[in-house]
Amino acid sequence: MHLDEMLAHNKQFVAEKQYEDYETDTFPNKKMVVFTCMDSRLVELLNRALNIQNGDVKMVKNAGAIIRKPFDSIMKSILVAIFKLKADEVVVIGHHGCGMSNVDTEALKNTMVERGISEAAINNLTHGGINLDEEFHGFTTVEESVMQSVNIIRNHPLLPKEIKVHGLVIDPGTGKVDVVTREQ
Repeated sequence: MHLDEMLAHNKQFVAEKQYEDYETDTFPNKKMVVFTCMDSRLVELLNRALNIQNGDVKMVKNAGAIIRKPFDSIMKSILVAIFKLKADEVVVIGHHGCGMSNVDTEALKNTMVERGISEAAINNLTHGGINLDEEFHGFTTVEESVMQSVNIIRNHPLLPKEIKVHGLVIDPGTGKVDVVTREQ
């Protein structure tokens, strides 16, 4: 089991005091929040491609780096980083080849049923006001998706005017980063 391997490593990590190499405080050194995708290819690549060290930024992730609603948990995390943790810049980073690109929500529902989720459970979501298609649909282009998330952040009623919000796209094959939008 992978968890057992991870826990065994952690025991050694703590015993050897390897954590001392990563000591920092809770405030981001670069006063920045990075909102990106949870894609496993970005775990180390993104940090190395942008020279982000431990303690430099507050890192917030979800599937696709997508914000659709101004008061979802991602936006709450960004606002906490700004008001409580002294961040003064936000960077949304999408990536090419994202699994959220062109999601077929009908196929996703079929896979849920194949994995044991009942049709009734799926239908109950709809009756509870959750539209599965709306919640799980992805995007056509990563640049468009990054702009959507950036615009929700920039236009948030609780975002201070002086906070800069930028949008980038990274290539998970090369680490090359392109600017979609940048505030001066």
